[in-house]
Amino acid sequence: MGKRVLRTKLCDMLGIEYPILSAGMGPNLLGEETGAPVDLVVAVSEAGGLGVLGASGYSIGELRQAIREIKARTDKPFGVDILLPKNIVDLPEAEGEGEVPLSQLLRSLPQAHQEWIKKVKQDLGLPDVDVMVKMDSTTMRPREAIKVCLEERVPLFCAGLGNPGFMVEEAHAVGTKVLAITGNTKNARRMAEAGIDLLVAQGHEAGGHTGRIGTMALVPACIDAAYPVPVLAAGGIGDGRGLAAALAMGCVGVWVGTRFLATVEGGAPEVIKRHIVEATDEDTKVSTMFTGKTLRSITSKFHTLWEESGLEPLPFPLQVLVSSSLLAAFLKANREEYIGGFAGQVAGLIKEIKPAGQVLEEMVEEAADILTRRLPENVTVE
Repeated sequence: MGKRVLRTKLCDMLGIEYPILSAGMGPNLLGEETGAPVDLVVAVSEAGGLGVLGASGYSIGELRQAIREIKARTDKPFGVDILLPKNIVDLPEAEGEGEVPLSQLLRSLPQAHQEWIKKVKQDLGLPDVDVMVKMDSTTMRPREAIKVCLEERVPLFCAGLGNPGFMVEEAHAVGTKVLAITGNTKNARRMAEAGIDLLVAQGHEAGGHTGRIGTMALVPACIDAAYPVPVLAAGGIGDGRGLAAALAMGCVGVWVGTRFLATVEGGAPEVIKRHIVEATDEDTKVSTMFTGKTLRSITSKFHTLWEESGLEPLPFPLQVLVSSSLLAAFLKANREEYIGGFAGQVAGLIKEIKPAGQVLEEMVEEAADILTRRLPENVTVE
């Protein structure tokens, strides 16, 4: 059998072969020597989908360098995902291009959070690990990160958090399309009215930042609320069955995170990939402990520590400082039971680490088989 053809309106909009986008995944915050995020972007785009680079964790200069490396390695379309805080401003204290020890930044946090971090380290006998934090990171300087994306004429700009409506006109002027992600119909309508090109409806099952509504309920409602803006589905999609279901609901494609994270090119530490493969469908949990926003990850003893602390999460991105300080220590001490990386409930379907290109090809083949053979054989319509 020859290569499958599976095209939707999304393929024509983005100039890609298959309606599959990898969710934005960036460099490991803690600096472990793992696969480069650029590798995954290139692998997905070269296989016919659209790879998306997660910009969180990069400095402004590193972001530009990563974008240029992608361009040098593939002539296929790709995207960049940036987290936009609710109030989109470049923080004054983030000026400059240097790095600051995480321990120094922790001293600016509420005393209760500082004392809790110290207590956890003492109780568990964890080593002191001082991570260097980039003060010119894309999270600290989002407007400057957006400027880099537009100057480099990135084919697709993705807002992993926040409403990118304010920069749509400027993006369109340089030929960049804009994608936003939502977990409810209120924001779906608001983003569509702002002029975005594509909307991802991400269900509660999804890994990383996620909302409260399940994918099957959310997607049709967002398609109606955002019309005529095309919608992609996310959350619980890890194989061709999920892709076929999304297309059947009226989506133009899918946004896939966990399945691409658990690939040869996925940039997560090996312990996190292993936890995804070993996880069941009940081994993930939603918590605010990582970023201050609701985020799904593999369940670990870190969740228990946070729940028992009685602390309120700090606003994004300050809570990231709290979680990073302890995660660095857990990794250094090889305390795997406290390490649970971002992952969705679809982890229960993932049984092995494969090349990203193979994952995409298998997804397309299975979806095509469902749509052309299995459904006609099992469903009678009169």
